[in-house]
Amino acid sequence: MGAVYFYHLTDSLLEEALPQLIDRAQGQGWRVLVRGRRPALLDRLDNVLWQGPDDSFRAHGLAGDHDGDQPILLGVDTPTDGFACVMSVDGADLTPAEIAQAERACILFDGHDGDALQRARDQWKALTAAAVTAQYWAQDDGRWVKKAEAG
Repeated sequence: MGAVYFYHLTDSLLEEALPQLIDRAQGQGWRVLVRGRRPALLDRLDNVLWQGPDDSFRAHGLAGDHDGDQPILLGVDTPTDGFACVMSVDGADLTPAEIAQAERACILFDGHDGDALQRARDQWKALTAAAVTAQYWAQDDGRWVKKAEAG
């Protein structure tokens, strides 16, 4: 059964943290789904992932563009089948069943947005109540520090 890791972004923007976390997941050999709620945000993240040094090229695509061939796929309501790691951004839903079939699920949320904080708290409560193993990670001077664990 998979676990869900909550990433509380306070020192960096989503556009900075997401590529780093994707690189970690791919370092494990995992195929990654980034699930969002707004196509405009996913388009922006698509552009971010195309940028960067040549030695950190991240092959990826938006849902609807050869989905099965993409090592990193960005989508709204995209099924999680076939992905070892599922990353939720912008408050996108993840179900206990989806988390159970993945090696890891990640929920990234903006620590400076009150609505995002409340959404993450609600997700934590619902998922841990459903017996999903969860960890809460916060940024501390540019490092990720585990602050809580449940399950």
